Amino acid sequence: MARGIAFLASGADIAETARDRLVGLYGAVPVEEAGVIVALGGDGFMLQTLHATQGLDAPVYGMNRGTIGFLMNEYREDDLPARLAEAERADINPLKMRAETMDGRRMEALAINEVSLLRAGPQAAKLRISVDGQVRMPELVCDGALVATPAGSTAYNYSAHGPILPIGADVLALTAMSAFRPRRWRGALLPKTAEVRFDVLEPDKRPVMADADSNSAGRVQAVTIASEPAVTHTLLFDPGHGLEERLIREQFT
Repeated sequence: MARGIAFLASGADIAETARDRLVGLYGAVPVEEAGVIVALGGDGFMLQTLHATQGLDAPVYGMNRGTIGFLMNEYREDDLPARLAEAERADINPLKMRAETMDGRRMEALAINEVSLLRAGPQAAKLRISVDGQVRMPELVCDGALVATPAGSTAYNYSAHGPILPIGADVLALTAMSAFRPRRWRGALLPKTAEVRFDVLEPDKRPVMADADSNSAGRVQAVTIASEPAVTHTLLFDPGHGLEERLIREQFT
């Protein structure tokens, strides 16, 4: 905190207004000089902020000025320095996606929530799934599949009926979307150290696109996904409302 606070806001009017008010109350420093970064928006903006500031050592404290705020704290203007000093830390590692596209490009991207593969045409996708070099499912016919981190397990993964993972769990969720064969296959829990490879079968007839936190690789023929321990994001939460508590609470609502 000795280095000051940097405030970042999404493009929404409510977030921009909140930033102006908070800067007026507490002052601000440039992001590169901050001891802590306060992100004002929704979960999407929090992901953008984490990606944009991953080279900095400042933790990120979010306040909800958006639609969805699972990763955000309640917006209040009073006693912000005290809230930041008392906040609980949550350290998370992203996934690294390595995609081989249909036009021969190779693309790498990081995903804090999930890497997803989705059919890009009228027919179901056909995927071969390998884990650590061993083929585990020769053919999955589905609308798509994803690999999610514990932090992202309540997002797209949960909407696809995947499991909610405790934040400290050293596991990843591999979840299928609308699996046709094997019928209703929901997926698997994998060690955090696992490397997952999806090979797209019949990619011309059954095109598939891949995304890492909405960062699109376009149409792909193969995607490899693994946790990236070299990158750590630190989030701050009000006491009693940390990410682990939120993940548990989500399962009882």
